[in-house]
Amino acid sequence: MWDYPQKANIEKNYNLHLNFTNMEKTNPIEEAKRYVANAKMILKEKAIKDGLLYQDSKYVKLAGHALWTGCLLALQYALKIEQKKGHRLDIKDFKEAASKRNKKLLAYVTSGYNIMHLSMSYDGEKSYGVSKSGVDIANEIIKWCENNADSNSQADA
Repeated sequence: MWDYPQKANIEKNYNLHLNFTNMEKTNPIEEAKRYVANAKMILKEKAIKDGLLYQDSKYVKLAGHALWTGCLLALQYALKIEQKKGHRLDIKDFKEAASKRNKKLLAYVTSGYNIMHLSMSYDGEKSYGVSKSGVDIANEIIKWCENNADSNSQADA
């Protein structure tokens, strides 16, 4: 009738879970770069470029989400944005933190939000140019975060 898992399998899976929970924390900047690499792979292998457009908006949406998530990881780390209890972080928190540090970063965050999050993730914009801009801006945001993550000054160049 029903096949229940054996006790040994349950213990094996439990021990595996413990190993994953005890892993060292990854560097947020390296993780953000991994998200960008994943997004580029999705665009290249799944969305499939056809002239100036991608064929499948579903994969453009996935790539846009990966790009934006990578940016948020890097920004949260570099700008030391803390999530307050009972409050979910939103774009206003990231823009406010960026505006206190660097005007160019604020421009990148605003453009990144519009391109990666809205145009790509929500709208699934198939334009190759839009996706390329999203990847370029994500790389700039992450590079800024990498170079300024340990800086304590309020006015970086």
